[in-house]
Amino acid sequence: MAVSTYKIIEIIGTSDTSWEDAARNAIQTADENLRDMRISEVTKLDVTIKDGKVKSYRVRLAVSFKYHTLIKKIKTQERPEDLFSDRIKT
Repeated sequence: MAVSTYKIIEIIGTSDTSWEDAARNAIQTADENLRDMRISEVTKLDVTIKDGKVKSYRVRLAVSFKYHTLIKKIKTQERPEDLFSDRIKT
């Protein structure tokens, strides 16, 4: 079995319509910057209130993603510009 290391971060997503949309927005935004996301756990749900009505839904997520070391990438890349080419989405 391959040994892997994962990092966990917290992110917060918002939506005007639902907690599900707030979570989806957070994950989609995080996906633009993180590779190999694996699991997300809802750690907190809340709402913002204005004039006695729900204004927006917020969800706090603990997101795990696979940790890749830069040293390993440097050893396998021939050109410096290739180090981060996999993070650029076209």
